[in-house]
Amino acid sequence: MIICMNINWILLRQITILSIFFGALLGALTLIPFVGTISFIFLLCFISPLVIWLLVKYNCLSLESTKDSIIVGAISGFVSFLGFSIIYVPISVILMKLFHLAANYGVGLMLQNATFFILVAISIFLAVVSATINAFTGFLTFYILELIGADNK
Repeated sequence: MIICMNINWILLRQITILSIFFGALLGALTLIPFVGTISFIFLLCFISPLVIWLLVKYNCLSLESTKDSIIVGAISGFVSFLGFSIIYVPISVILMKLFHLAANYGVGLMLQNATFFILVAISIFLAVVSATINAFTGFLTFYILELIGADNK
């Protein structure tokens, strides 16, 4: 049995670009002490509502079912964490190895002795965790947008 899917490549590119942008921005913000914790939690939980809201606001995305919101949430969560890792991990390693500075002490200790393979594995694992959490928040965003839409009618 062959399942044929129509993939909207333009929409997928828009989701990816927005997610990478917000992930990289939060990667830079996470390096700042005291702001880092808040930006990291925002990255793990609230990227998909932001991406979904922006795409719906500019009529690029029409959520027809909960499945659409879950898929968009998972994609944006995964891609944004990879964008975050591309900015955050190298800068943290450089700060730790050259200047012995760490924005987060626990992460700094881990990055000090980690190999490239371990860094990639941890980044991919946390990207999957971010995708799962953002899929759920995307699901909640669908219902909130439906509730707001029902109130406006």
